[in-house]
Amino acid sequence: MNTAVITRSIRYRDYLLLTVMAVGAACGMIYEYLVAHYAGRILGSVDTAVYGMIGLMVVSMGVGAFYARVIKCPYTGFAWLESIIALIGGAAVLTMAGIFSIAFILPVQIQHAFGMHESIELQGGLIFVIRQIAEAFPYIIGFLLGFFIGMEIPFIARIREDLYADTLKHNAGTVYGVDYIGGGIGAAIWIFVCLQQPIIVSATLTALLNVVLGAIFLFYFYKKVKRWKLLILLKSGVALLLIIILINGQSWMNALNNMLYMDSVVYSKNTKYQNLVITERANKPGKPSILQLYINGHLQFSSADEIIYHSMLVTPAMMSSARQKNVLIVGGGDGLAARDVFKWNPQHVTLIDLDPKMIEIFKGLSDDMPQWLSERLTVLNQNSLTDKRLKVINGDAFKVIENFEIGTDAFDVIIVDLPDPNHPDLNKLYSSYFYSRLSALLSADGTIVVQSTSPYHSKKAFLSIGQTMQTAGLTVDQYHANVPSFGEWGWSIATKSSIRPITFIQDFPEDEIRNGFLSKSQITGAFAFSKSFFNQRHEVKANHLNEPTIYNYHSEGWKKDKGVYDAN
Repeated sequence: MNTAVITRSIRYRDYLLLTVMAVGAACGMIYEYLVAHYAGRILGSVDTAVYGMIGLMVVSMGVGAFYARVIKCPYTGFAWLESIIALIGGAAVLTMAGIFSIAFILPVQIQHAFGMHESIELQGGLIFVIRQIAEAFPYIIGFLLGFFIGMEIPFIARIREDLYADTLKHNAGTVYGVDYIGGGIGAAIWIFVCLQQPIIVSATLTALLNVVLGAIFLFYFYKKVKRWKLLILLKSGVALLLIIILINGQSWMNALNNMLYMDSVVYSKNTKYQNLVITERANKPGKPSILQLYINGHLQFSSADEIIYHSMLVTPAMMSSARQKNVLIVGGGDGLAARDVFKWNPQHVTLIDLDPKMIEIFKGLSDDMPQWLSERLTVLNQNSLTDKRLKVINGDAFKVIENFEIGTDAFDVIIVDLPDPNHPDLNKLYSSYFYSRLSALLSADGTIVVQSTSPYHSKKAFLSIGQTMQTAGLTVDQYHANVPSFGEWGWSIATKSSIRPITFIQDFPEDEIRNGFLSKSQITGAFAFSKSFFNQRHEVKANHLNEPTIYNYHSEGWKKDKGVYDAN
């Protein structure tokens, strides 16, 4: 065979090799996001899980790259490697869900076995150890995946050296360039494809792609792979296991997810922006079951007591504003705040929510939701999201508010019903800049109210929200109420004038309050705190756009201090 033919054959195999490298890099990036994303969901700390997992996997990839030199035959190493990565990556999510579910269902099973009351929570001893293992397991999976993914580049580089002998130039640059490009493609696939699919489907399809890559590699280089017949059996077994998981995985995941919640999961959906879960609990005879909405594992409302939260959010703001004709709601995609706003007969209501799927669900228009559940949700919000007076804007509230025209867009009442600042991305929505923009859109005699986390379990975060609104030039009062599902909860209310909101509320005629749940004395009493509660106010910093003050305060209160309130 002449030299030209040999050269073409080598180049063909090299192009194939680099393609396998690029696709493998894309799979590796998807695994990285996938494990971090699901770990954040079950651990309830998305920011810590994502950033920690990325850092851990980068380190473990370095360790794997070092260890790759121990494997003498790169062909054999790479062929086995793709099967190992596929097996770990494809089963990662299901395994994490299983271990985490066991950690939480075991105490319940022990309670039932010994006839213990459900109020007695088992936390120490074996239960503590199992839960620590469950919380550490996602990072163990991440390390293993990173370790094996890190071995890919050295193996490919050594194989290319063997193919080209001494004629190869720029080997490292070529291999790393292909790897980086493949990783970028993987990131794009994760954002635009994987986030739209159930996470178990994304995991198994990515793993099956790894199996296919390994099979292609084995087909062309089997003569240089040791024990290739055994490897074919292994790949076949892994592929069969992944197909079984692909077919049954979602139902298994639903069953495991049920264990992560105290109540039965009746709906679960991964949207482009978040994970939505609705659970159902049996109620007293003759009363409808209790529905609860969770976003990324955090409780958003319970149908048993959401009336307390939303009444306290909306009613004081409507009472302290001179008019209630034009209202802006930031967040509140469940339509419950809008429901209470419409009791005041406004002319226009604008609602900004990030997730179109959230709006679709609470309009009762979701095709993948049981009909009975859609009906329950629309009864709960009284079809507020289909009211002709409502305008819905889907998008990042920060950017949407930036696009409003000051002087043209003016609102009598602005209601900010956003999740707690438990993620760095939410920090900007609790900043002095954001409140300044909202203030500019507020009528001169209007009112703005902000849900402000728990004043007792995260006191500094609560006080910081009030301080931040004052920094934006607003006159602020803060108040609180007990919402059984959340515990003691707080809100911050403000006007642009020098008159405090509580003054307007005290002067408001009780017979004109458009809420059948709250009394005037109940509302005014909510503004009372203990004598020493605000003593720390001036020690607490305001939250600015480029400083994660509110996020740090919230994290300190709920994570470091475990939400424990010290009355001293």
